[in-house]
Amino acid sequence: MASGSNPGEPPAVLRDRCVTGIHGLDDILGGGIPRGNSVLVAGSVGTGKTTLVLEFLVRGAERGERSLYLSVTEASEKLLQNLATFEFFRPGLIEQGMLTFLDVPLIYEKLGLDREEMTPEEVGLLVRTIAGLAAELKVQRLVLDSLTSVCYRIREAERIRDFMLRLGQALFAQGCTTLLVSEVGESPGRLSLYGVEEAIVDGVILLGNTRRQGDIIRVLQIVKMRGTSHSRAQYVIELTPIGLLMAPHLKGGRMAEA
Repeated sequence: MASGSNPGEPPAVLRDRCVTGIHGLDDILGGGIPRGNSVLVAGSVGTGKTTLVLEFLVRGAERGERSLYLSVTEASEKLLQNLATFEFFRPGLIEQGMLTFLDVPLIYEKLGLDREEMTPEEVGLLVRTIAGLAAELKVQRLVLDSLTSVCYRIREAERIRDFMLRLGQALFAQGCTTLLVSEVGESPGRLSLYGVEEAIVDGVILLGNTRRQGDIIRVLQIVKMRGTSHSRAQYVIELTPIGLLMAPHLKGGRMAEA
């Protein structure tokens, strides 16, 4: 849903949408994520972050949008084994070059990034390499799983801010929509490890666990999303063989201007 404009102002420009293909998520985003946005997918362990971003890529590949998954901590082979358990996944997407999985540790090795903490020059090299891969593969959707693991090797908040700004700008210029997986920080209200990541991105999708009638359930909330109006209500999510399903959890959610 497009946000309104005040009398006398030019009408708001409708952003092209990157349709996630995830049941219910596109509805609360007014048709999908504004194309070119970088979005933090934040949550603690076991909240469904990886499943959400994998489905985002598969649905995009099905729509003819080349998609790239950059895995930092888990080998692509293992991820593909888990992905094969979902009914929505088709191995032919990989064979056709529509869906690509790359292991970031192999990229580190190729670039000679063997230090525990990257220098500013090495951070710049990593940005150029990721942007170059996206351009070479003509990627329209990209996932980095996880941003947190990369930030462990950057460490300083200013360098993390610079890395994210430069990467976001490079991918936006290519029309690429990016999801960055992030572990939630220990401090209350933090949506990332260092607390700067959520301020840099265009959107934040927060996943978590909550209790309802004695059961632990997964929930999802759009904290922010630039370029669109969106619901800020909390939704119950269920990870099923056919994909991620959503249903309203808390009533009274209002539409929030991005």
